[in-house]
Amino acid sequence: MDLSARSYQKEWLDRDDIPFDAIERNMHELDLINTWLGGHRITLLGLKEFITDKKKITICEIGCGGGDNLVAISKWCKKKNIEVAFVGIDINPHCIAVAKSRFSDSNSRFITSDYRSVQFENEMCDVVFSSLFCHHFENEDLISMLRWMGKNSRLGFFINDLHRHIMAYHSIAILTKCFSKSRMVIHDAPISVSRGFIRNEWIALLEKANINEYAVTWKWAFRWLILVKNPA
Repeated sequence: MDLSARSYQKEWLDRDDIPFDAIERNMHELDLINTWLGGHRITLLGLKEFITDKKKITICEIGCGGGDNLVAISKWCKKKNIEVAFVGIDINPHCIAVAKSRFSDSNSRFITSDYRSVQFENEMCDVVFSSLFCHHFENEDLISMLRWMGKNSRLGFFINDLHRHIMAYHSIAILTKCFSKSRMVIHDAPISVSRGFIRNEWIALLEKANINEYAVTWKWAFRWLILVKNPA
């Protein structure tokens, strides 16, 4: 496998003809992967950069999938006595259905839409983030996404996504073949890594989006945490 450049091979998850039960199984296993391989931990690290002394915060996730990241944030905020409201955006109605099933409180709102069609106006969220979402897009789309995230967040945004690395590619292929019960996860997991990023690619994307202040930090296991704080 040549990982010298990003792959644009489509994942099954990007298709619009996947049945609900396959999506539901996929979302369940992604939650397990994020839990055991540290994905949720990285998301919380990004969020903590914006919390400081704030005891009330509104958080938006674009490409929220089944809402597992928001569940992890909700549990953490409850432990810290932080009042939090959520907005989850995903273009796939099956994913939104799974996300809604995980939340029963009135402080959560889920929108079935392409994130680019959503404009918050007077209801802008404090923080916008994405996790395992950016690698689904080509570079030109990502530049627009970075600008959207900055424009639609009061405090700033962060991104948790994959490091394109040969060890990550083969490791996730072996792990999913051994432990996954989802054909979609087994198919998509190594493709996701091949669509991931190296550090210089993130730096180039941020600078093309006219973002000059940022942090790009490597995290285990083979993830990047990109952090952008809006000017005060």
